[in-house]
Amino acid sequence: MIMFLIRRLCQALAVMFVISVIGFAIQGGLGDPVQQMLGPTASEAESATLRHSLGLDQPLWAQYLHFAGNAVRLNFGNSYFFHEPALSVIARYLPATLELVAASALLTLVLSVPIGVFCAIRPRSWPSKALMGLSALGISVPVFLSAMVLIQLFSIGVQVTLFPADTQWGDWLNQLLSIEGGMPAYGRGNPVHVWGVWYTNFASLQGLVYLLLPALSLAFVMLPLFVRLIHAEMLDVLESDYVKYAKARGLRPSRIYFLHALKNTLLPVVTLGGVQIGTLVAYTLLTETVFQWPGAGLMFLDAIERADMPLIVAYLMVIGLMFVVTNTLVDLVYRLLNPRVILTRSVA
Repeated sequence: MIMFLIRRLCQALAVMFVISVIGFAIQGGLGDPVQQMLGPTASEAESATLRHSLGLDQPLWAQYLHFAGNAVRLNFGNSYFFHEPALSVIARYLPATLELVAASALLTLVLSVPIGVFCAIRPRSWPSKALMGLSALGISVPVFLSAMVLIQLFSIGVQVTLFPADTQWGDWLNQLLSIEGGMPAYGRGNPVHVWGVWYTNFASLQGLVYLLLPALSLAFVMLPLFVRLIHAEMLDVLESDYVKYAKARGLRPSRIYFLHALKNTLLPVVTLGGVQIGTLVAYTLLTETVFQWPGAGLMFLDAIERADMPLIVAYLMVIGLMFVVTNTLVDLVYRLLNPRVILTRSVA
């Protein structure tokens, strides 16, 4: 275990180095931050003075070495726009993004497990076929499209007029199929202050209402994949000998399905979950833009428009670290779920 953690630490350092180099390599294509800060009417003398104070007149390798030395001390420089440490800016916006990812992951878990198990237990029933068809369709639907559909349905509302409104049955059907809407689809509302820069939507009913649509939209990224994976793995497990033996012993079906069979499908699910958690952080860029959710993803896009390089590089470093930590935790969960997984040595 110790050797595994040491290797993971070395890999994390290598990943952080590569991410920092990539961040500096792309900075030239994002515009001139001096012009963004001073505007097009600034004189050459003012631009030169600001460029020198920011260290932008030095060679790129010198700027990187200066950044690397400060990064070791968790100093990523000051944001050009906010005029405060970039890490402090990210710390202010990151809780909203993590809360959105946590809510979507919870929705995915709550919905995918019963749907996947049901489709595996009753594979020939019409609800199972319909759910599997929807999951196949859901894989190809982009997150911004599902977000706009949710806004139309539950925020703006849909008024159905398919049937004759001058008849009682037609008016009843139109009202039955219509959706009133009214749910919030902009911003975060008034989150409750917890501690420091941490504000949460989980502490109030209003906050949960504001969180529901963005979290559900983001959950559609993982939900179809998890449903299909649990369904496929569950089908294989149900055909195994030990499940047939458990049925022959007369064990309750719920105990067979949710204790013995489901437990043995968790390893590939954990694998996919560890990868998809990082993917969710990436997809928050689109979700936060559509819903104007004030998180780190929306802040990152604004930083790109302003050519705020300290904030951009700091964001990439923080997200890269989150990926490394998530993958490490996934490998550790492997060991808990399956003691036969050996972490201290690799299989050739």
